Amino acid sequence: MALIVQKYGGTSVGSVERIEAVADKIAGFRDKGDDIVVVVSAMSGETNRLVALAKEIMDQPTPREMDVLLSTGEQVTIALLCMALEKRGYGAHSFTGGQVRILTDDAHTKARIKEIDSSRIHAQLEQQNVVVVAGFQGVDEVGNITTLGRGGSDTTAVALAAALDADECQIYTDVKGVYTTDPRVVADARLLSTITFEEMLELASLGAKVLQIRSVEFAGKYRVPLRVLSSFEDDPGTLITLEEDSEMEDPSIAGIAFERDEAKLTVTGVPDVPGIAYKVIGPVGEAGIEVDVIVQNVGADGSNDITFTVKRNDSEKARKILQDVCTSLQAREVILDTKICKVSLVGVGMRSHAGIAAKMFKALADESINIQIITTSEIKISVVIEEKYLELAVRALHSAFNLGDPESSHSSK
Repeated sequence: MALIVQKYGGTSVGSVERIEAVADKIAGFRDKGDDIVVVVSAMSGETNRLVALAKEIMDQPTPREMDVLLSTGEQVTIALLCMALEKRGYGAHSFTGGQVRILTDDAHTKARIKEIDSSRIHAQLEQQNVVVVAGFQGVDEVGNITTLGRGGSDTTAVALAAALDADECQIYTDVKGVYTTDPRVVADARLLSTITFEEMLELASLGAKVLQIRSVEFAGKYRVPLRVLSSFEDDPGTLITLEEDSEMEDPSIAGIAFERDEAKLTVTGVPDVPGIAYKVIGPVGEAGIEVDVIVQNVGADGSNDITFTVKRNDSEKARKILQDVCTSLQAREVILDTKICKVSLVGVGMRSHAGIAAKMFKALADESINIQIITTSEIKISVVIEEKYLELAVRALHSAFNLGDPESSHSSK
């Protein structure tokens, strides 16, 4: 018998039929004797509907009232799922975030969890009830409803698993688990049975959309075994652990991530003096724009070119800031390129396997793909290339590192 925390996203509970299917899945675990705590999102499309309603009344609703509004989406789902379980003869008890007492700070729309009172959940589990908790929400110290922002339901599930000392936290999604890369780009992408927290964090930060970074960080910090699996199929999914998979024949690369939403900015002819990088990039960061890859080159004339990437949506705002910087520093010009992308190799095995970078660069060279920027960390190599070569690059690298599934069993999915 195990204590399992399960999270079902909006697609998994997107209709009454799907809620009934989730109830059947939960019933299977209860029949095996497991204690189950379920975290659910709002039904798919519901949050967008609520946001649209708010926008009909005012362009910029107050964050506090938006939290009150958006938290109702999950309240619908927890009640319906409990009804579906009760119909099947299983005891079930629903809780909003506030009823559990998921205590957060007071940063409305992007709150952080401070602590969780698990006593009410334990009391229900002792009565053999399935506990169904609204994801994405909590309350601050004075009782205001708060929401946790993007990926909030995943974070709720992992935080509850940590607070309850659960045996496993299972994140149910519309995919089978974590693949070596996006199966929509590479048909024979392989489903990973295990991946380390470090690798998953890198993949999530580099564009893989399976899990939100916050939930992976939380799980790693509190050593919560985390499993990603499909709501619609009975596969074991991918287990995210602290341990490397020693059974893999070539553990050097876990997967390939990519990010299309990138733009590159270059400021040319910047004076080569101490502190110049801060003078160029500082104002961009102060404007709330996240800077990613940074390269600084000293030219033959003694001046600098400073290049960095930002999200494409922020690129025009960043360019305008840099125009002012360029004038004040008497630099030459600002160049914006919005037709780039980032492709990254990730794997903890890079620490002990030489030649990964050379193999990557050769695979790209063989396809005549020019690398504009290279950045590395202990378990990651990222390159910036022209966006039109993205899929070709990912397929070439996937093949070069033999990441494919020989059976390609999911390609007909």
